[in-house]
Amino acid sequence: MMQVSNRVFLIRYAWLSLAAALVTILLKAGAYWLTGSVGLLSDALESFVNLAGAFTAIAMLNWASQPPDEEHAYGHSKAEYFSSGVEGGLILIAAVSIAYAAVQRLLAPQPLQQLGIGLGISMLASAINLVIALVLLRTARRHESPTLEANAQHLFTDVWTSVGVLVGVGLVAISGWQLLDPIVAILVAANITRSGGRIVRKSVLGLMDTALPPAELKKLQETLKRYTQEDGIAYHALRTRQSGPRRFVSLHVLVPGDWSVHRGHQLLEQIEADIRATLPNVNMLTHLESREDSSSWEDVGLDRGD
Repeated sequence: MMQVSNRVFLIRYAWLSLAAALVTILLKAGAYWLTGSVGLLSDALESFVNLAGAFTAIAMLNWASQPPDEEHAYGHSKAEYFSSGVEGGLILIAAVSIAYAAVQRLLAPQPLQQLGIGLGISMLASAINLVIALVLLRTARRHESPTLEANAQHLFTDVWTSVGVLVGVGLVAISGWQLLDPIVAILVAANITRSGGRIVRKSVLGLMDTALPPAELKKLQETLKRYTQEDGIAYHALRTRQSGPRRFVSLHVLVPGDWSVHRGHQLLEQIEADIRATLPNVNMLTHLESREDSSSWEDVGLDRGD
């Protein structure tokens, strides 16, 4: 697993997303100009949102890659959640724009033109988005980047939008029923609203210091369980959170009161080492307490005495 501090290289993937947005804007705008399809217009509008999202991703990844300083002792990795939240919001704005354009076309239907050329151009733009989205998603999951994951999901949304549009325009070409074009556009808007809401929710959870995923918590608890069974110690006040690729774990470890400070410290070092071997990019904070001291068992809440 890479070092968390060395994430500046991820910015190049955001630039790749920006380049894809520029190319697809030109292609989809050309397809709309040729056909007059409101579905293809909605597709082009979403590519503008992709462009804005790529700019945001570049800015936030650059900020998140900065090393810790006096004002941000834990680093700047949470900046990535701002980027993914903004991107989710942009998706929702695009959905509203698409729905509005589709309703206008429902009220005033217009015939579509040059569908063959328009569909071909749109398919090319979709293929570009699909390839870039797959690259971004693989990189995001490998390096645990909320920003790149949101960017990838946004591009996948764009691909599904294009598929819906192509279906709508194709049905118009086959049936001649012009209302199919805006109807499909409305369905596409509903679908990407769901996607945007999911991205926003995930960003909010990250900013709210949500605990580690259940699977990771289970691994952590299994590691600690070995010590409680083999060394006769106890632990409590276990707290976890995740900030981008970095995980934070803190807990109190209770040992026999007649242990030396050295022995207790060695135990904590071993526990921390085992947890780091179990969870990647984890920042550990342990607190040693006496098992026989009653105050140790009272010090469980986030604020002492809770």
